[in-house]
Amino acid sequence: MLLWVLALLIFCGFLWNYKRQLKISDITDKYIFITGCDKGFGNLAARTFDQKGFRVIAACLTESGATALKAETSKRLHTVLLDVTDPENVKRTAQWVKCQVGEKGLWGLINNAGVLGVLAPTDWLTVEHYREPVEVNLFGLINVTLNMLSLVKKARGRIINVSSIGGRLAFGGGGYTPSKYAVEGFNDCLRRDMKAFGVHVSCIEPGWFKTELADPVKTAEKKLALWKHLSPDVKRQYGEGYIEKSLDKMKGTSFENTDLSPVVECMDHALTSLFPKTRYTAGKDAKTFWIPLSHMPAVLQDFLLLKQKVELANPMAV
Repeated sequence: MLLWVLALLIFCGFLWNYKRQLKISDITDKYIFITGCDKGFGNLAARTFDQKGFRVIAACLTESGATALKAETSKRLHTVLLDVTDPENVKRTAQWVKCQVGEKGLWGLINNAGVLGVLAPTDWLTVEHYREPVEVNLFGLINVTLNMLSLVKKARGRIINVSSIGGRLAFGGGGYTPSKYAVEGFNDCLRRDMKAFGVHVSCIEPGWFKTELADPVKTAEKKLALWKHLSPDVKRQYGEGYIEKSLDKMKGTSFENTDLSPVVECMDHALTSLFPKTRYTAGKDAKTFWIPLSHMPAVLQDFLLLKQKVELANPMAV
């Protein structure tokens, strides 16, 4: 009996692996739209999918980013300037994309644009510190999706939302984590609503990658600037040596992932597989630590994450 069960498991594993390898055909006539292509994941994705033969429309925030990308890609690739926080800009871009894709529709929408914002203890922040990450990472993503949705439905295509391990586990104060938690919720609602239209919706949850978004120098500068403007009472609670120790810990944090290709490989599978996954995890740290920890009891999560924080000098001095 045990032998039969083992044989069945091996057979199911074989079928699962075979199913994952089945790909769509005729990618050369399919249009995909990617946001946040100036640098990082979006830039690599635009170059990769252009080489594969897709008709890529790459949205960049800056003219310099668009120019540099055009210089590295084929004539098939088109760039467009897009600020996802500007509703009129998004609307005009969607109309322009509609003219580009015509009756074919939009096979792939990759919502990649995002910002980190400020990472600091919650009691250092004001509501204004939460606005930029929420505006870009959440409302920008939603607005782009809603404006492009009819084109994706026409092609019975794919939507790929780039979230984060920060959408599964809160690792620091600021607007980044709340925005990514909300992206996960929007992604799940969208996925279920789009099933009837034959549109697949996937979510990618990268770990910490060495990109400009997660630049430790800029992150440290923002945290130090906040510290300098804190009230004497809050500084007394944390202790005068807190900021130096905190910044030293940040300097000692090494990025687990310097190769950005695993994220683009997830995008590729979500775009080209006949059976795309609902969620993709990218990065060694995400697969071995963050995502497993997100399934653990809160008491264990708190213990492990709080061990990485600097001890406060006098938290009772309120």
